[in-house]
Amino acid sequence: MVFMGDRATLLETGRFVQQRGQDAESAVDAAFAAAIAGAGAPVQRTGAADTSVAAAPSDEDTTDAVDAADSAESEARHRRAADEGDTASMSVLGALLLRRGELDGAERYLRAATADGDRAAANNLGVLLHQRGYPDEAAGWWRIAAVAGSAAAAHALGRHFRERGDEPGAEYWLRQSAEQGHALGAYALADLLEHRSDVGAERWLRAAAEQGHREAAYRLARALERKAVEDPHEAFGLGRSAASGGTGTGLDLPGATPASAQNAPAAPPAGAKGPAEGDSPVAGPAAGRVGEAEQWYRQAAARGHRRAALHLGAILEQRGELKEAGRWYLTSAKDGEPRAACALGFLLRDAGDEESAAVWWLRAAQDGDGNAANALGALHAARGEQQTAERWYRAAMDAGDVNGAYNLGLLCAAQDRIPQAEQWYRRAAYAGHREAANALAVLLLQAGDHAGAEPWFSKAAEAGSVDAAFNLGILHAGRDEDRTALGWYERAAAAGHTDAALQVAMALLRDGDD
Repeated sequence: MVFMGDRATLLETGRFVQQRGQDAESAVDAAFAAAIAGAGAPVQRTGAADTSVAAAPSDEDTTDAVDAADSAESEARHRRAADEGDTASMSVLGALLLRRGELDGAERYLRAATADGDRAAANNLGVLLHQRGYPDEAAGWWRIAAVAGSAAAAHALGRHFRERGDEPGAEYWLRQSAEQGHALGAYALADLLEHRSDVGAERWLRAAAEQGHREAAYRLARALERKAVEDPHEAFGLGRSAASGGTGTGLDLPGATPASAQNAPAAPPAGAKGPAEGDSPVAGPAAGRVGEAEQWYRQAAARGHRRAALHLGAILEQRGELKEAGRWYLTSAKDGEPRAACALGFLLRDAGDEESAAVWWLRAAQDGDGNAANALGALHAARGEQQTAERWYRAAMDAGDVNGAYNLGLLCAAQDRIPQAEQWYRRAAYAGHREAANALAVLLLQAGDHAGAEPWFSKAAEAGSVDAAFNLGILHAGRDEDRTALGWYERAAAAGHTDAALQVAMALLRDGDD
């Protein structure tokens, strides 16, 4: 079968001209669509003669012409008109057959329509050829349609170039598409620019989001959120730490109050706690960005974006609007988002419904959520079901949640299995868990290894462990290094450690400064 032939020269003939009327066609090949969230090959909204097919996200508007043709009677009417040489009917019929997967029949009508200069047919012929496995021929027809003014074809051509690593070519055609108001073109351009950290990405995300593109709305919200908070990866702490409770492990040295109980359960890793757990609310310009982020999350969530629903729930939970937060978590969880199921479990637990919480944690844990597995472990540990708790902590660790190793250490320590506890603490500490580093230092100190303990206390304190800072104060005070000890006590006290504050007050009294 000949796919290009002499029609390839049409680009130079001027036969494909800018058509009058509405031009909001959207076309992208099936392979590219998968990268966006693709489905099938819905026919996109066009003018009377613009009947472009798009193997694109299913939330795009469908063309009135093709929808009208999608009945036996209407199809027969278009078929008769097409057989009589009506270009618009050939284009509509080709698009309809392409959408149904009848490629042979579609190709016949699309080629006939392109011979008469139908731009949408050229675009759809590109889609068809790409589906048949002829990407270069597809690109040729997309170029013809794009030069004639098709924003959808420019988008498809831009994706084609990007897939082949030609970023300048991709940017040129995606920009052509985006500047014509094509939502998918704007989104693809934003994705390209964001990939190379170009500040222009936000503008095009906004352009796509304003046209109802849900993934653009979600990513715009994330960009705004990143500007509003310090942590660029999980602003608002999606999913609380599945700690059993407590704050960590402290020293028990003569003359000093322990930082906390020796067998206290797991504390969250550095950065795991979000505003929903008591962080100060965002203020100033950042608050405005958070408010705008919330609006975009709402738009994306309303269009079925499960991660947007998750983030929206987290914002609402932070504000104390727990009922609405729970609704969005539930929506997201039902759509298959395990982090939402986990967060919903915490809300239910806090409301006193531990059994329902366990149901959602189990669902999330079975989907690979380590935080939920930790929560289940903590639940069973609190009930004295140590073997079940250990199984879930191991599942959390296997899922990549460092709290799992830490909680296993705590569990072993509570059972006086000190060598195993040290093994798990060390594993978590090497993975960056600050409270595990503190707990490991305590074990080493209790074993008489002061030289081995101090570096771990320092690592934990520098990573933000308040208990470790207090413990360093105790360690230096035991060596009569009072000035250094006071510095660590002051650091812990400034972070809210009451025992450290007491040590600071006692030091001031000793120095005669009240």
